[in-house]
Amino acid sequence: MHAVYPRLDPERYVAHALHDSARDWPETNCYVDLWIEILNAAGHVPEAALGFTVEQDFEGDHFTFFKFPPEDLAALYGLHVRELALYDKLEHHLTQQAARGHLTLVEVDAFHLPDTRCVSYGLEHSKTTIAINAIDPAARRLHYFHNAGFFALEGGDYSAIMSSDANGLLPYTEFVKARGGALEADALARRACALLEEHLRFAPRTNPVRRFAAVIEAQAALVSAREPAFFHKYAFNTLRQLGANFELLGTHLDWLSAQGEVGFEEALQGCRTISSSAKSFQFQLARATARNRIAGLAQMLDSLADAYDAVLAGLRARVVS
Repeated sequence: MHAVYPRLDPERYVAHALHDSARDWPETNCYVDLWIEILNAAGHVPEAALGFTVEQDFEGDHFTFFKFPPEDLAALYGLHVRELALYDKLEHHLTQQAARGHLTLVEVDAFHLPDTRCVSYGLEHSKTTIAINAIDPAARRLHYFHNAGFFALEGGDYSAIMSSDANGLLPYTEFVKARGGALEADALARRACALLEEHLRFAPRTNPVRRFAAVIEAQAALVSAREPAFFHKYAFNTLRQLGANFELLGTHLDWLSAQGEVGFEEALQGCRTISSSAKSFQFQLARATARNRIAGLAQMLDSLADAYDAVLAGLRARVVS
């Protein structure tokens, strides 16, 4: 078996604390969760790279599906993400990259991922991203990162993943090259703080939560008219992305404070409010759409909108000072 990190065992893998069940949002989205565990496995500090979350916006029908920017991963950890050019069988490319010590990130169908049992596995076709740490073509076996953990698949699931290019549409695939080394200690904190300030320049100029509130009742009415399962798709792309994003931003500010950086208290409290309030509102929205009682939802977002103002004001004041 070709492996990037040979010491990793799916049976004994311990997920990072950012995926602890005690958090408001133990899982965020497939790409961010995946990278948290990649960094964890590589011995890096994922908390240092979360400053990009300050850029999240409301995009009219969803909150930004936030992702680690490749340039941040390169600056902090020396990890360079490149698109993998596929022109042959997927299995051949993945085996070649693993032999070279490169993780590969592949878009696959969660229908064939055993770790999604009772959610997607054998039940529903959905796109997601996995990172392949080890591959054994002879045994038809993979070890892979997905969401909040590290897993194994084999047999028919392996064949299904490897035949994803059978219709001629090759899956989007990236590979990761470690070059230049990772920053450590004070250098890591200084660079992380500088990146946060850079991302702050691109934060929304108008409050995205207030823009969400302006359309929530119209959107909720449409959700209420759909099949019950549709609510989960809507909530994932709105409230879960909002709440999880700001819980991670709060974690980032907490980590910077622990490294000796000061002035984040107001913003940190606002992040905590957004995270917990988004989780509570998600339950309220579920009841409202199930009963088609939509009126008054916009006003229920006032505390989140005020907390967002506090986060941005606190961060901008710190930069100016």
